[in-house]
Amino acid sequence: MPDIRLLSEGIFEVTKDKRQLATLNLDPGKVVYGEKLISVEGIEYRTWDPRRSKLGAMVLKKFNIPLRKDSKVLYLGAASGTTVSHVSDIVSEGAVYAVEFAPRSMRDFIGLASRRKNIFPILADAGKPDSYAHIVEPVDLIFQDVAQPNQAEIAARNAARFLNKGGYLLLSIKARSIDTAASPKEIFKEEVKKLEQAFEPGFEILTARDLMPYHEDHLGVLAKLKE
Repeated sequence: MPDIRLLSEGIFEVTKDKRQLATLNLDPGKVVYGEKLISVEGIEYRTWDPRRSKLGAMVLKKFNIPLRKDSKVLYLGAASGTTVSHVSDIVSEGAVYAVEFAPRSMRDFIGLASRRKNIFPILADAGKPDSYAHIVEPVDLIFQDVAQPNQAEIAARNAARFLNKGGYLLLSIKARSIDTAASPKEIFKEEVKKLEQAFEPGFEILTARDLMPYHEDHLGVLAKLKE
């Protein structure tokens, strides 16, 4: 019998031969990206690969993940939905507004969203939040994973537009999307400084850790808007 341990609301560690991150499957019997399904006492879990998910890596790097079953989430950089599907599992009674710019990725993503009623796919540029302001309600958390050089600015624009008072930002900063030559450590330092000082009202940084060994040259950041 596999062993189950709760790590955070909606996030589990399942031990069956080896320890694996997992979420409760909101779409029983179906997989999204080839993950394993593990049943324990009639409850189905989906394994969560941290090497294919920045958020999964953040869980294993001991970030506090401020998600609840009724959370409203704005997800920037949905791609084909690997991580979005796990967020959907966690916020089973909430909503995930998932923004993706690439039409090809969105085509794949639409199929996933059609089976999960708490996912709302949005084909748009995350740098232009006004273009989807008529769709997205105020949210409790923004998760951002976009490969654009102005990552901090994109986060700030969306937070100013949609983030509830007391809400959180989880951001994956990709050093090589900002500068291919500079030291990742220097890039991370500068981007965190921008989050703290370059925007009004600015962010309070709660946690900032590199995502090695799961993702090279990536920094995970947990922040909240300053009061």
